[in-house]
Amino acid sequence: MAHVVAGVLALAAAAGAQQSTLDYRLGAGDRVRVLVYGHADLSGDFVVDGAGRLSLPLIQLVPAQGLTVQQLEAAITAKLRPDYLINPRVSVEVLNYRPFYIVGEIKNPGSYPYVNGLTVIEAVALAGGYTYRAKKDAVTITRARVVDDTGDEHATPHTVVLPGDVIEVPERFF
Repeated sequence: MAHVVAGVLALAAAAGAQQSTLDYRLGAGDRVRVLVYGHADLSGDFVVDGAGRLSLPLIQLVPAQGLTVQQLEAAITAKLRPDYLINPRVSVEVLNYRPFYIVGEIKNPGSYPYVNGLTVIEAVALAGGYTYRAKKDAVTITRARVVDDTGDEHATPHTVVLPGDVIEVPERFF
């Protein structure tokens, strides 16, 4: 029975992680592939710059900061129509997400590449684990500033980490 419950929890966590990437908002440092069907010269891999924009052939700067992939597709389509293409078909795919950061009482603090579905305990493992002074029950996450909904929140080992998040493991005092 315990393995059935564990399986259900794993599926729920995976569904939550998938949902979080569907609602993912682009920000500086994200690498995307833009495909304009039938126009290889307008397609390619692009990085969202520090100002939150993509520099695309022909249409130049397109704001991407805070947009979902679907919203970015619509924005590119709108800039291409009607001046450049009659009926543009655009697809956008995130190739590399922004890294996440882990600081504090961790053996190897720093920046790490984001992996879809990553949890706090997996992030800690990537960073070499806790130091002996870590206060494991007081971990906080500061969510990335993409839209003005930033804030610190208490994190459990199973809290899902998103691109650009900062995980902080404080020192315990005793």
